[in-house]
Amino acid sequence: MAGEPQADCLFCKIVAGEVPATVVRETEHVVAFRDINPQAPTHILVIPKAHYPDAASLAAAAPHLAAEVLAEAGQVAADEKADGSGYRIVFNTGSGAGQTVFHAHAHLLAGRGLSWPPG
Repeated sequence: MAGEPQADCLFCKIVAGEVPATVVRETEHVVAFRDINPQAPTHILVIPKAHYPDAASLAAAAPHLAAEVLAEAGQVAADEKADGSGYRIVFNTGSGAGQTVFHAHAHLLAGRGLSWPPG
């Protein structure tokens, strides 16, 4: 069921404290941690603690929580001093878009030039 922890989900295990992560920010509903395979000097994942398989299902079922994920990504950018030079927030939705963990998450990328279109 949407919102419920999934036993086979890596990010649900991070939320539960079963898998270690370098947490940079946490609220009642959201956790942000450093990506283990960073694609930029600053690469932080911002996730809802509740399980939703992708950004689209999160937005449809819990728009308030989707907004909180975005707000926290902005706060993380400020904490990381990336808000002055610019940053990118990316949601990959579906395997064809590069999603590899099927728990909604935002990638916060900063600290290098980010070209457009992304590749």
